[in-house]
Amino acid sequence: MANKIRCAHILVEKQSTALEIQGKLKKGESFAKLAEQYSMDGSRKQGGDLGYFGKGMMVKPFEEAAFALEKGQVSGLVKTQFGYHIIKRLD
Repeated sequence: MANKIRCAHILVEKQSTALEIQGKLKKGESFAKLAEQYSMDGSRKQGGDLGYFGKGMMVKPFEEAAFALEKGQVSGLVKTQFGYHIIKRLD
């Protein structure tokens, strides 16, 4: 397992919005474009790209989901104190 991974995410407040985004991803819409359109945090300007991070740098539920993904894989909904995340492992 890698010490550092690179992920992008889409962060939204409501579960209903996160489910709507998941549907769009399943239809083949661009993760980066959806992040720019919907995400609530500053990473939206980079298509949700959070860059590289190691263990202990993210909140536990996010970290566990991110490190469980294979490169190119997209997570299900991950709830944290910040809202609902959809995570994509980039590297």
